[in-house]
Amino acid sequence: MSEVILTDANFEQEVLQHKGPVMVDFWATWCGPCRMLAPVVEELAKEYEGKVKVCKLNTDDGADTSTKYRITSIPTIIFFKDGEVKGQSVGLQSKAALQEKLNALL
Repeated sequence: MSEVILTDANFEQEVLQHKGPVMVDFWATWCGPCRMLAPVVEELAKEYEGKVKVCKLNTDDGADTSTKYRITSIPTIIFFKDGEVKGQSVGLQSKAALQEKLNALL
């Protein structure tokens, strides 16, 4: 399963109402570090399939949600569990650093 594409319209259903861990990548097409992080997020989505829901929200398309979570620089990854924020990473992260955060959610 690949990443779930989020919008302002489906964010609550896909993330906040989901039972279990969710990783949301806040990104934009014009953001260089976001494009560098994209293959890592894709790999994590495959590796954690069935354990963690991996989602992407384009901040240009999801301005309301981005504002709600005070996203001021991207890429930002927010980790949720059972609808609650459990952690956040700002900027380009290594795969190992993201795995560490994901494993802490499990």
